[in-house]
Amino acid sequence: MQDKKRILGTIYGQAIGDSMGMPTELWPVQQIQQKFGNKVTTFLDGTSDNEIAANFTKGEYTDDTNQALAIIEALIESDWKPNKKIIVKHILDWANKAGAWTNNILGPSSKAALKAIRAGQDPNEITKTALTNGCGMRIAPIGALFEPAQLNELVKMVYEVTRITHSSDVAISGACLIAGAVTAGTANYNWDEIVHYAITASDTGFSLGAPTWAAKVKDRTKLGIKLAQEYRYDEHEFSKAVYDLIGTGTMISESIPAALTIAYYTRSVKHCAILCTNLGGDTDTIGAMATAICGAKEGVDAIPTDWVKLINKKNPQHNIEKIAEKMMTFRQNN
Repeated sequence: MQDKKRILGTIYGQAIGDSMGMPTELWPVQQIQQKFGNKVTTFLDGTSDNEIAANFTKGEYTDDTNQALAIIEALIESDWKPNKKIIVKHILDWANKAGAWTNNILGPSSKAALKAIRAGQDPNEITKTALTNGCGMRIAPIGALFEPAQLNELVKMVYEVTRITHSSDVAISGACLIAGAVTAGTANYNWDEIVHYAITASDTGFSLGAPTWAAKVKDRTKLGIKLAQEYRYDEHEFSKAVYDLIGTGTMISESIPAALTIAYYTRSVKHCAILCTNLGGDTDTIGAMATAICGAKEGVDAIPTDWVKLINKKNPQHNIEKIAEKMMTFRQNN
């Protein structure tokens, strides 16, 4: 039962970080403060002056969580054996229903790769140079499928579902970092152990990707953890340091280290979601990744019940309880 609560914590954590961060997505911190005041502390509608968030209402999650659950549903359909055609079908079904092609919902790497696939072309030349964070935004639930002793199986699964749109070394290592943190969180590792396991998973995945010149996820994460320790008792300076030094943009080498750093600092779904929302930059994606890690560690019982109810109400396309049950069955049988 505890495993199921941590799986639910992962999924609801992802959904909460994503949907709370939606209205502030890709705005600089100054613009967030000017628009919303000192701090956003709850779910809000997207506003017409944010092109990406304009079509969403409070509590709706974006492409991050929709793609994450599309991948899980594809794995369920293929009996947990990653099948490129089935995964692509599920993601494209979501994209078509959401109007993702015209509503500026898809990220640049995913959009380019999926367009190539849809046109019957080989996306490899696109995926091997993908440096943006679609690889990490949708991977957290994969981490909740595995025990820490299954490191190789975890990395293999992450690689197979990630390479459809992102096959660069930085993408595979970044996705493995987030998934690994979730795996360690569901095992109730302490926070230093979570970081260590996540970095080990990242290292293991790095060699599977096509070489790039991108900054290393592992090294930038280590810098982030040092900042979290340095500013342990000064959240304002910590947030500023993440924003200024680690970066909060859409690049893998910024947003993915930022996410694990913030999870390590906040250690709470509620605290994490609020900090990410006000951070500036790719707030929904950083929130989705960071808050999923916190949810994996804390479990669903630590999440405010009204937040869980809002997610369920505003996103009827997914039955998160049933998805978690299917994920539990996989864990029990592997």
